[in-house]
Amino acid sequence: MQTIRIQEMPVTDRPREKAERLGFDSLSDSELLAIFIRTGLPGKNALQIATDLLREAGGFKELSRCKPKEIRKKGRGIGPAKSIELAAAFEIGKRLARGDTLTPILDTPQKIFDVFGQEFMALRQESLRVLLLDSKLRLIRAEEITRGSVNESLAHPREIFRPAFIHSAYGVVVLHNHPSGDPSPSTADYRVTKNLLEAANLLQVRLVDHVILGSPEGGRTPFYSFREAGLI
Repeated sequence: MQTIRIQEMPVTDRPREKAERLGFDSLSDSELLAIFIRTGLPGKNALQIATDLLREAGGFKELSRCKPKEIRKKGRGIGPAKSIELAAAFEIGKRLARGDTLTPILDTPQKIFDVFGQEFMALRQESLRVLLLDSKLRLIRAEEITRGSVNESLAHPREIFRPAFIHSAYGVVVLHNHPSGDPSPSTADYRVTKNLLEAANLLQVRLVDHVILGSPEGGRTPFYSFREAGLI
């Protein structure tokens, strides 16, 4: 069966022309991805390659977690240049989602999720970061302390509070994610928070909150705040 090239498709069905006419909201995930891929292979056009890649990766969310080499492995017809461009596009989306160009006020866990949620939901491992805040609880910077399972040995108060002294922060929010999507704290999370609170009082550093990020699947609240729970 001969594959129809995108140029041979009706103008109304071509992804670029469709986006121009109806807007990007009208495009399917495969059509959006096909615009990036641009060219096909013998026997497959860009739209079919995009469809295969999304199916192999498990959708945009999983694809956004892939490094360029992983994208190339999952997608036949995806070379180094295209895989890097695609990974860069996902990174731009993550940075826009967390507002890197702004200085957001992070005085509630909802605002923290609004800024960092999309980026953290794309991670396959737990990432523990410290958010450094000024006296108005505006974000100064975010620093990753460790990546992997969060426990007492990895989340040592010395490593977490050091950036606060270096950058003269007013306070800190400790932030990590649960890749499972369920933000409910584990026993280790409770122990880590207790240790951090004791160290913060000793070091006279304001621990504003410890927030665990998950995902809103099933209508659940996509974060857990130890401050909202009355534990900080």
